[in-house]
Amino acid sequence: MPHTDSADIVIAAAPEAVFAALVDADARAAWLPPTGMTGRFEWFDARTGGGYRMVLTYDDTSVVGKSEENTDVAEVRFAAVQAPHRVVEEVDFVSDDPRFTGTMTMTWAVEAVDGGARVTVTATDVPDGISSADHAAAFASTLANLDAHVRGAG
Repeated sequence: MPHTDSADIVIAAAPEAVFAALVDADARAAWLPPTGMTGRFEWFDARTGGGYRMVLTYDDTSVVGKSEENTDVAEVRFAAVQAPHRVVEEVDFVSDDPRFTGTMTMTWAVEAVDGGARVTVTATDVPDGISSADHAAAFASTLANLDAHVRGAG
């Protein structure tokens, strides 16, 4: 049964700087792939109604991907791009495996807090093939990458 997963981090940067990294293709390609993966966009259009197609490849060639061999392919529509506070994405994995079917919604919320910006990522309608434990690890890695990227350390 689909489920919801969420994680957050406080980044020592202005919300506008964090938001800019959410909607820039080069920045996103640098920070979005979790540890153990690399990613590339086939196309990217960061506006409401736009979207992207991302190909994520596992560094370990023995890991089986959602789409083929060691690859996950995500087709994404931007349902909302509201600077500098929110990006809502509708994600479909390209997969023949029914455990990965259905549209997952990813919401990136950015709010000003003392010391910077709190970034919260929430995934709803997560396909059965993605465990909450795997998502927690991926979110932790991705948010740490975003933090490093925004602060200029990544």
